[in-house]
Amino acid sequence: MITSSQKATRTQTGLSEYSGSWTDSEIKHMLRRMMFGNAKADIDYFKAMSMSDAVDELLDVSTTPPSPPVNNYNSARLTDPDIALGDTWVNGPDNPALYGSRRLSLKSWWVGQMIHQDRSILEKMTLFWHNHFSTETQVYQDPIYGYDHQAMLRANALGNFKNLTKLVTLDPAMLNYLNGFRNTKNAPDENYSRELQELFTLGKGPGSNYTESDVQEAARVLTGWRINRTNYSSFFNPSQHDTGNKTFSSFFNNTTISGQSGSAGASELDDMLNMIFKVDEVAKYICRRLYRWFVYYDIDQGVEDDVIEPLANVFRNNNYDIKPVLETLFKSEHFFDAANRGCIIKSPIDNTVGMFRQCDTQFPDSSKVVEQYYFWQITQQVCAGQQQDVGDPPNVSGWPAYYQTPQFHEIWVNTDTLPNRNLITDILIYNGVRRDTELLIIEPIKVAELFANPDSPTKLIDDWVGYFYTLDISSDQKEYMRSLLLSGQTNDAYWTDAWDAYQADKGNAVKKNLIESRLKALLKYVMNLGEFQLS
Repeated sequence: MITSSQKATRTQTGLSEYSGSWTDSEIKHMLRRMMFGNAKADIDYFKAMSMSDAVDELLDVSTTPPSPPVNNYNSARLTDPDIALGDTWVNGPDNPALYGSRRLSLKSWWVGQMIHQDRSILEKMTLFWHNHFSTETQVYQDPIYGYDHQAMLRANALGNFKNLTKLVTLDPAMLNYLNGFRNTKNAPDENYSRELQELFTLGKGPGSNYTESDVQEAARVLTGWRINRTNYSSFFNPSQHDTGNKTFSSFFNNTTISGQSGSAGASELDDMLNMIFKVDEVAKYICRRLYRWFVYYDIDQGVEDDVIEPLANVFRNNNYDIKPVLETLFKSEHFFDAANRGCIIKSPIDNTVGMFRQCDTQFPDSSKVVEQYYFWQITQQVCAGQQQDVGDPPNVSGWPAYYQTPQFHEIWVNTDTLPNRNLITDILIYNGVRRDTELLIIEPIKVAELFANPDSPTKLIDDWVGYFYTLDISSDQKEYMRSLLLSGQTNDAYWTDAWDAYQADKGNAVKKNLIESRLKALLKYVMNLGEFQLS
């Protein structure tokens, strides 16, 4: 984590409020990190605001849950006897025979929420917590568990971390996933108690000195919690609870949690969380996790001193509310530091969902539920093929790109995943993906028309480079892009005349094909360059 005992020099900026320029460049950086991609409409929307007001709006998340996932799977091969096509299965009767179809419905719907996100950080934060409190649908199986779990993460995404930790601890998906519902006084199961400390609250850094005995004592505290499958809730069974005292190590100030009998035994969980959250390392660990997700993967001594430590103080001083921490970070000079722009490789979800949003790609609406979910599912499967399957991180640690040293984000790109990233953009630009009468396709003409001067090769290329990339590219690369628009000619009029001719006669297929073929080649090149993979 910390590479040197002396302050590093990658960046010396801290958490003082940013007071620099507020241009498209800063707005795009903010949107790329706080949302999925920087859609043109969002850039234009935030131009009229100050930096502070823009961040405030992005942190003002809706408390109204989205419409739940629906039955999109009825077909000649498979029919849900209880839920009609287009109706939600979330409150329907349990049906193990449909678990697979409903889990896929849930995952497709979840990706759909990201594609159609509003102007807030909510979807990015929901995915952050999904990675942090990692669970796998393939393990707990029941899709209701999965829906309730992500709904809980979504509802508390910017709330109180201590409260969220308790909710996760008692969540049926987590109780199932890490065997909490099997934890009894006669056979304590240490699975969740270990991850509660190692992954969820304290981490594995040099400041996390809990002991194996602490894991064992925490498991005893957690005995007796069970799942009510009738209403998908958790409950406490006093007969399975260890009522003895639990004594923890010097790391926790030798705290003893008094054993309680009967229903009072449930209160031991609160006592244990109070004990854990008195340790300073909790705040520092979560701030590091947030930093790696939103800013940069490498935390050197300078960042530890100038960013993590003061952020942790903000966290503790606000009783572990998440929002003040995010507000301080995203308004800071450090967040907008040039060294922190274009420095991380996009995750598959960020890359794919961001691409759709940047290109203003149109998906079918809810009146065509089968086609709508089909394209959401295609998006989910594309991301899964690039090693980020929403709903099913590889294990309880989440996706390795956020913790695996020394590679971190470099794990996202390899000889298998990079060609897959390029392949999907090529397909979507040239042919698209069809389902019956619906076509999911990127329309290069539409992308060009997002900007003021698409008739000028130089201005269009500059606009696209600034829009799709965080970093600038060489003049030689821009010149090659120009040659694609000019089909090898040298006079800009060769493109300008073709564009103007199409604008004057948009129904003319020949004129449309003339400019569309060149724009397709240009957009393919733009998306195949390494700079497109960076945020």
